[in-house]
Amino acid sequence: MIGRSLWVMLGLMLAAASPVPLSGQARVVDGDTFTLGSERVRMWGIDAPEGRQTCKDAGGGDYRCGEVARDLLVGLIARRNVTCEVRDRDQYGRAVARCRVGDLDLGLEMVRGGWALEYRQFSGGAYTAAEAEARRARRGVWAGAFERPSEWRTAERSAAASIPASAAPAASGGCVIKGNINAAGRRIFHVPGQEDYAATRIDLSRGERWFCTAAEARGAGWTAARR
Repeated sequence: MIGRSLWVMLGLMLAAASPVPLSGQARVVDGDTFTLGSERVRMWGIDAPEGRQTCKDAGGGDYRCGEVARDLLVGLIARRNVTCEVRDRDQYGRAVARCRVGDLDLGLEMVRGGWALEYRQFSGGAYTAAEAEARRARRGVWAGAFERPSEWRTAERSAAASIPASAAPAASGGCVIKGNINAAGRRIFHVPGQEDYAATRIDLSRGERWFCTAAEARGAGWTAARR
């Protein structure tokens, strides 16, 4: 008789051997994340600059590399149907998937263009040659200086954690829901415990604000963050 733990292991092995398909029209969040209907997808094997991340160009000037990466992914998809094979789920519940538009491997094209790095601990070397090619040709972020997205995220979270609560502007009454306006101009609110909550800064001069309840945020025109 096969024990429960062995059945679980066999189930995981079968899932890995037969990836779950997803398809549909994508709404791009950043250079490696988008939504397909109600499903949030994190592209397998790559790591693109975050939406608010800046890099330095060949001349040493700052630019919003996260926005450029997002725009490149939007251009690659070009409103066409995206098909994904789900390989895993991350700690935030997102589908981790290898995705294509027709025969075009979106992860490969992002790495080849220099607007994403290979996530080597997960990719198994699938994009190593493409990254080496982009680096030699000084494409994308390789044209100047940049911080690896994983390191940038760690630094952002560390900086956010080090800020005393008293130093951050807050609405009267201790309201803790953050109404953020992202680079695309979308109004999104974050609640404590979500992935991006600690790293999200509120700049009142930009029209961002704090809310006491999710209903209040929605009523003011903000949309709930998906992570």
